[in-house]
Amino acid sequence: MTAWRTARFAWWCALFQIIGGVAGAQLTLADDIDEPAQSILTGSRFDAARQALKARGIDFGLIGTSEVLSNVQGGQKRGTVYEGKLEGFVAADLEKLMGLKGLSFYANGFQIHNTGGISRDYVGSIETISNIEALRTTRLSEIWIEQKFGEKLSLRAGQLAADTEFFVAEFSEVFITSDWPAIAKANLPAGGPAYPLSTPGVRLKFEPTQSFTVLAAIFNGSPSAPGAEDPEVQNHYGLNFRVNDPPLAIAEMQYRYNKEKNASGLYGSWRLGAWYHFGKFDDQRYDAIGLSLADPNSNMSNRPLAGNSGIYGVVDHQLYRPTGGRPDSGIGMFSRISASPSDRNPVNFYLDGGIYSAGMIPGRPDDKFGATFLYSRISDHVRGLDGDTIVFTGIPQPIRSYQLSFEFTYRALIMPGWTIQPDFQYIIHPGGNIVDLSAPTPVPVKNAKVIGVRSVIKF
Repeated sequence: MTAWRTARFAWWCALFQIIGGVAGAQLTLADDIDEPAQSILTGSRFDAARQALKARGIDFGLIGTSEVLSNVQGGQKRGTVYEGKLEGFVAADLEKLMGLKGLSFYANGFQIHNTGGISRDYVGSIETISNIEALRTTRLSEIWIEQKFGEKLSLRAGQLAADTEFFVAEFSEVFITSDWPAIAKANLPAGGPAYPLSTPGVRLKFEPTQSFTVLAAIFNGSPSAPGAEDPEVQNHYGLNFRVNDPPLAIAEMQYRYNKEKNASGLYGSWRLGAWYHFGKFDDQRYDAIGLSLADPNSNMSNRPLAGNSGIYGVVDHQLYRPTGGRPDSGIGMFSRISASPSDRNPVNFYLDGGIYSAGMIPGRPDDKFGATFLYSRISDHVRGLDGDTIVFTGIPQPIRSYQLSFEFTYRALIMPGWTIQPDFQYIIHPGGNIVDLSAPTPVPVKNAKVIGVRSVIKF
């Protein structure tokens, strides 16, 4: 039995054990659900009815995100796009509703409406420019059940997205580039189980203390079928529910301190994680007989390599905490770092980081602003293939190297439940220094400047 078939068998065993054991379990609403804390309907009759339902075990909400973004210089072409996403969720406490102790249910979906993607159609970025960018559709995202066993252990099974819990920098949420990092998106099949795609999986969460958490999950290895067609087209409505692909396993350890609201010390969070995919991956430079893919004698068939992996670390830390302030108030910084093997991946190193401020402007206690950067290094094998192409063709062309992006943003609260966010981004080497196909000679795409504004309304 191959390694990935063994892992798939274990995945199915775990899933059946969870589903089989769920009926006799415990509940509260999962504490990491993205529930709108403030709503423009707060205080209305609708909100009163919602709170009454919540007291009985049913919660729901809508979050509407709209933005206009313009690529005003460089990239693949200049232009302006509108992008929008309406997200709806429903959560049920099945202990209150049905007496099933420790059991909860959650589902969410997106109505994505836009006139084009700022990254894919205008800039050509491998890093996120907008974390709501996706092809227009109405799509199911997550749908799962979670069983809690006391206060320390929980199991979740269903269709899951890894980017809701894994590889997350808490203090980056203010930025519109805050997303599943480019190293995972570029290296995993179909980008991995992350927005806008998700896939069946099982997640274990263990919290032996208030400060320490261990997460482990196994997912179906791809949210869409293999092939040249865009994964978002292949799995257009989020209803593929694939379970036959080689699995993806992720594990993460988390340590937090001074997270209590009344804590006097600076809040901090440290995460260390790793992932392993049991599928086969293409060598980025050599064919099956060891020749460069640029060599005219090559059979043009990438050398197959077994498995893929990555390691990562995440840190969030307050630099200043006002007296009596929350963990996310004052001034904070964050960073994520990750590495993967160079031979089978387009990106082999990733680093991002930033600084933000919250509640530091007199009279504007809910406003946030900050700056961040994202750096993705193109792998040695991809760079080597570009060099080989120059040698064998004799035609000079750009060698892919890295992409470095900067974002500066300000999020202003207009009224409870509604924010407006002007944003500016500067992208160096879009796509990692790819060729500008519109130019008469092989020259790299020019650095891009993107400006825009986002509106978020929570109902």
